[in-house]
Amino acid sequence: MKRYRSIDRLISFKDGQKHGELIVDQQRTEVLSGQSVQQHGADLDSIFKLLEENIICFVKNELKKMHKVLDTDHTEVSESQREDEEQRSSREAFLKITEDFLKRMKQEKLADKIRPSACRRELRSNLKKKFQCLFEGVAKAGNTTLLNEIFTELYITEGGTGEVNEEHEVRQIERASWKPDRPETSIRQEDIFKASAGRDRPIRRVMTKGVAGIGKTVLTQKFTLDWAEDKSNQDVQLMFPFTFRELNVLKEKKFSLVELIHHFFTETKEAGICRFEDFKVVFIFDGLDECRLPLDFHNTEILTDVTASTSVDVLLTNLIRGKLLPSARLWTTTRPAAANQIPPDCVDMVTEVRGFKDPQKEDYFRKRFRDEEKARRIISHIQTSRSLHIMCHIPVFCWITATVLENMLKTRDGGELPKTLTEMYIHFLVVQSKVKRVKYDGGAEMDPHWSPENKKMIESLGKLAFEQLQKGNLIFYESDLTECGIDITAASVYSGVFTQIFKEERGLYQDKVFCFVHLSVQEFLAALHVHLTFITSGTNLLSEEPTTSQWSIQTNKPELNHLHQSAVDEALLSPNGHLDLSLRFLLGLSLATNQKLLRGLLTQTGSGSQTNQKTVEYIKKKISENLSAERSINLFHCLNELNHRSLVEEIQESLTSGRLSRKTLSPAQWSALVFILLSSGKDLEEFDLKKYSASEEALLKLLPVVKASNKALLSGCNLSERSCEALSSVLSSVSSCLRHVDLSNNDLQDPGVKLLCDGLKSPHCSLETLSLSGCLVSEEGCSSLTSALNSNPSHLRELDLSYNHPGDSGEKLLSAGLKSPHWRLDTLRHSPLPPPPSSSCSSAVFKLVSRFRLKMSCYYVFLCQ
Repeated sequence: MKRYRSIDRLISFKDGQKHGELIVDQQRTEVLSGQSVQQHGADLDSIFKLLEENIICFVKNELKKMHKVLDTDHTEVSESQREDEEQRSSREAFLKITEDFLKRMKQEKLADKIRPSACRRELRSNLKKKFQCLFEGVAKAGNTTLLNEIFTELYITEGGTGEVNEEHEVRQIERASWKPDRPETSIRQEDIFKASAGRDRPIRRVMTKGVAGIGKTVLTQKFTLDWAEDKSNQDVQLMFPFTFRELNVLKEKKFSLVELIHHFFTETKEAGICRFEDFKVVFIFDGLDECRLPLDFHNTEILTDVTASTSVDVLLTNLIRGKLLPSARLWTTTRPAAANQIPPDCVDMVTEVRGFKDPQKEDYFRKRFRDEEKARRIISHIQTSRSLHIMCHIPVFCWITATVLENMLKTRDGGELPKTLTEMYIHFLVVQSKVKRVKYDGGAEMDPHWSPENKKMIESLGKLAFEQLQKGNLIFYESDLTECGIDITAASVYSGVFTQIFKEERGLYQDKVFCFVHLSVQEFLAALHVHLTFITSGTNLLSEEPTTSQWSIQTNKPELNHLHQSAVDEALLSPNGHLDLSLRFLLGLSLATNQKLLRGLLTQTGSGSQTNQKTVEYIKKKISENLSAERSINLFHCLNELNHRSLVEEIQESLTSGRLSRKTLSPAQWSALVFILLSSGKDLEEFDLKKYSASEEALLKLLPVVKASNKALLSGCNLSERSCEALSSVLSSVSSCLRHVDLSNNDLQDPGVKLLCDGLKSPHCSLETLSLSGCLVSEEGCSSLTSALNSNPSHLRELDLSYNHPGDSGEKLLSAGLKSPHWRLDTLRHSPLPPPPSSSCSSAVFKLVSRFRLKMSCYYVFLCQ
């Protein structure tokens, strides 16, 4: 009797029913059917009485919901509150009536809030539906998981620049793994727009960099889902996530910014929202590296009118520059190689997704495998292989690894798990081929043979992967697949291989777009194609010469080591390491154990160990040459793929026994030492040169380790100007980790210090403490140090110049700088020695005193004697 639907109801005792019966609940009103109305007769008064009751009930119900929404401004709507299609037209009409009456009541501000609130509720609901599920691997395969269940926190660092990095992304991941584990400025994904301490202005435009598969897209999905579920960023009123793949298909179209938003987010069009400057709006643009729009920030016309129609690239450049909707927040994600498409002055903050740190890797596998013992075994196995452990920084590789190991643990009991990248990707291919055999062909799960259809599919995908890599394409179209003999319809329906390693997306107005699930998968298949082509025809696809390679007289087969040598040479010529991973896969495919895994697809070469030994010797010869650290390290990974570890094991044994510092190492052994130190992470917090050899030669050989270290202890190691020049290059490197350097008791003198100062001047130098005690530094050296600190005053906090002879002018220069508000330097040690005497004997004594830091009184005793 207390419910409003019982008020003013007449009871008809004649028919035993309440007059004007309605079916009403808290969320929904349904009018009587035509037949029910007829039961009350055709009396017009009765019909209008029913109509009045229905309208009153509907209005009361809608006003309650509207009041609640306007009162809280961000109340989430439950599933039961969402109106069905039949009510949409009624709701739209009611919104118009309500707006009209509020305006008559002079409540314009409240009237203006009604539609945005309803639109926001609808937008949240639709975004939640879109992003609540995560498709690991490929969506078409149907591996849906609730994002909130599987999401593992990604490591995001704040800082850096939007500069381009064209290195191969695996090389970037490996270099990141060298860095000592020290605190960095990290940021949570929900705080991406929050200004950190020390920032003067708010953050409006954020660029997030990260290599392929590192989790950038999942990060934006989680950010959007949390907003849609009202978990974070409640101050944001509207959120519009775009992908550049979606925007690419509109390249030839013209829109205004309002029309573009209406096109992708129809809720805003239905609500009639056109004044987006009145709201707190976030735009997300995912995948700048896939952008095919001509973003020209220097010559594009300036546009400030959100209703003016133009091309999509003009809209984006003006939106990013802040000419359109200057109050809107923008978040752009990109791979590092494409970061420079947006000028630095159009980015307020750069962040980097670094993927999974070690705890997150473990967290991912524990979420993926509920069986605690299985998760423990997988985590333990990953930790035993350095190459697998490094690759697991990438979430997509974690998914590949989980897919492989889950299958192997099902079918084996204590069997050998893959330890190299080639083994892992071969098993991944075999697992996907098994999906097709079992699901579509009715084959047994353990059947090792490849069906003709699957074999043809792999060969075609390999050809596509190789040809598109040669062109630099990571995204391709239906015509590209057709050229390689791939029937898309048959492949996508029947082949587990195709649907698990290949992504298929359909644009709004164009053909399907394809890419491999990760760049490494494309590189593996490309290497497989090169290997198959060489074995079957003797043609070396890596050589520019069209002739076939030499054939073995004994076996009448092509000499595989010739292919390997040309592949090594090509990889070494690549300045950015773009062929590094392909080379590892190509060499790994030559192992008999790996060829056995692919029997039926690969023909075993038969030359086996002899061929591989020739390749090993060739790689060791190249390692002995003066290569960069990155190139040498990749060659050691190649030796690992060939199951050859003797060089590394030899140095490892010397390290363990402590005999290394007393041995004279060959160039290859020095390279092996660098590989061990960088791969293991040992000594990267504090590198002490005396552990290996207190010499300039050792420093120059181990320079990559110094570069990756936090602190370098180089005191008393007989270093000269040559060392200062090398250290200067380290300090000026953008990837240097050096923060503390001790160069005390080396005869660097002023020329050496001057060379060192060239590195200190660099804006990339972040050195915090520098000790030059007893380095024979005079006024000239102090002048160089002062100049360097004036150029880059932001980092150096402590400078030790004790037991030098800076002279009065040198002291005055440094003391004046110490008082400067721009310098960060807060500790300066400069216990001066008197100027060196003129006689050669006294000069020798002076140098001796300087080096061993004898007390001033001792110095005068020596002089007197």
